[in-house]
Amino acid sequence: MSDKELLEELNTKVMEGRAEVSDLAITEVTLLLKLANRLKKYKRDHEAPEALRLAVLGSYSIQHFTGVLDVFLKGMGIDTVIYEGEYDGIRMDVLDRGSAFYAFKPQVVLLMMDHRDVRVRPAVLTGLSDVQTLADEFVRDLKNLWGAIKEGAPGCSIFQTNFPTPIERPLGNLEGSEAYSLRLFLSRINLMLAGDRPDGVSVIDMEYISSCIGKKAWFDYPSYFLTKAGFSPDCLPRVAAAFARSIGANRGKIYKCLVMDLDNTIWGGVVGDDGYDGIELDPHNAVGEAYRHFQKYVLELKKRGVILAVCSKNDEEVAKEPFEKNRDMILSLEDISCFIANWEDKARNIKEIARRLNIGTDSLVFVDDNPAERQIVRTYLPEVLTVELPEDPAYYATALEECDAFSWASITPEDISRVGTYAANAKREELMDSFVDYDEYLRALEMSASLGEPEGAKMKRFAQLINKSNQFNLRTVRYSEEELEAMKKAGDTLIYTELEDRFSEYGIISCIILKKQGEECFVDTWLMSCRVLKRGVEYLDLDEVVKKAKAMGCSVLVGEYIPTKKNGMVRDFFPSLGFKERSENIYELKLSDYKKMDYYIDRR
Repeated sequence: MSDKELLEELNTKVMEGRAEVSDLAITEVTLLLKLANRLKKYKRDHEAPEALRLAVLGSYSIQHFTGVLDVFLKGMGIDTVIYEGEYDGIRMDVLDRGSAFYAFKPQVVLLMMDHRDVRVRPAVLTGLSDVQTLADEFVRDLKNLWGAIKEGAPGCSIFQTNFPTPIERPLGNLEGSEAYSLRLFLSRINLMLAGDRPDGVSVIDMEYISSCIGKKAWFDYPSYFLTKAGFSPDCLPRVAAAFARSIGANRGKIYKCLVMDLDNTIWGGVVGDDGYDGIELDPHNAVGEAYRHFQKYVLELKKRGVILAVCSKNDEEVAKEPFEKNRDMILSLEDISCFIANWEDKARNIKEIARRLNIGTDSLVFVDDNPAERQIVRTYLPEVLTVELPEDPAYYATALEECDAFSWASITPEDISRVGTYAANAKREELMDSFVDYDEYLRALEMSASLGEPEGAKMKRFAQLINKSNQFNLRTVRYSEEELEAMKKAGDTLIYTELEDRFSEYGIISCIILKKQGEECFVDTWLMSCRVLKRGVEYLDLDEVVKKAKAMGCSVLVGEYIPTKKNGMVRDFFPSLGFKERSENIYELKLSDYKKMDYYIDRR
């Protein structure tokens, strides 16, 4: 494919919001800059009213970066309006409350810095305590900037780069052993940023990115001296990809599940031909060790909350034998939340995996060694992130890592425990099959719930659900954690529901936001995890909403349904709860008419 043909193909995908970050990240810079110019012209004539207000402030030149980043975000379906700060103008914008930056009212702010911003550095032979004092002072200055931004732009999310260490080592090998060296001083600051930052501030790990690319390729001094570029233009796709994934996660666009092929993907060979004890997994063999390395990486993903599923063309009994009998396997059947092995086409099976897990196909990442299978999934399920695996299995983990698919805004205890609930679902289905009466089944689940106003870790989970729930979400309006805190201070009512049953704890599964509007109580947000559908949670929640509305002095409850491509399942939600239609997609319930519905959930 020629550059012109590739440009036209990418342009179409970007404008339609279906360009994969991983595809754009391997596109040459000149093509991305052409796409950026096209997008800039397109946006002049096509206003996006709900566009994300994104401010980019840098101590170095950022113009090319913002254009490429805009392409990546548009490719993910995120429209933006971008404010570009002046060169080395971070403090000028942030510390002047009357600046154009604050007039812009950003929702997301990027602070792009490098080692040149660390102007006060330890002198040779500076003692450890004084080195720490200097690091404290620098981080305190950053915190002051963050605080000023939070005060001037309430509710915004801040992304702060950390500091790549330069190539030059004036102290030679001592740079790695003396605390006063620039290398260790920057490392100290980077560690402090990781461990000591307020909510609403995320760190983009530029030190990691620069190390992966290679410092000689990252630090392009001719470009810096000529245009004040903070890093080589060749690195623009990789940096833009990192920011796009993080911003996307902040706005609810995340991948939740890794779907894996088996033969020649997580083990070498074909189990149907070689047998469970003949496949390549021997830790004393280079090929076997490569597959075990990939399994270890996948297991670490599972430990941090990524759901694992299997999609294999195999007989199920044969496909499960290595998990049950091969001692060299790293993964076990208990690690797999959904296991499908048959002879159907993989696109159909992947859709079935999404159905069983009750998540969208756009939440799935697919790995398969077979290029033909990958192409089929790309063709029929373009919303699934299909990873391009190399021929050498030693690089499978690296290929998956470079996709950066599982960059979430945060990791909560619920994320980790959620993986176990999918295994518990099988037990619930067994229990349900033993009952003829559904109400008796609900009683047998022995459900209990607690409701409250989110704070601390619960607020983090509350924000996470608001930004990633799509199906059972009546308005699908996204709010950052900082925006939610601001809403609380303004007097709005935020309600969470936690649920558990005899098999597992779900954590927070429902989020509601109520706003008093005169005598009316408006349901700004009502969403629920699809894992607990048809359990009566909505009746429990409505009971609480009515109580809160009455406490506000309201007489009418007003709800709105905003249709999206994914939330058709709640189209009739308000009528099912007794609301009357006031106008198109607007519903009301007079509190005097409210009749409590039965549910089998005890309140803790």
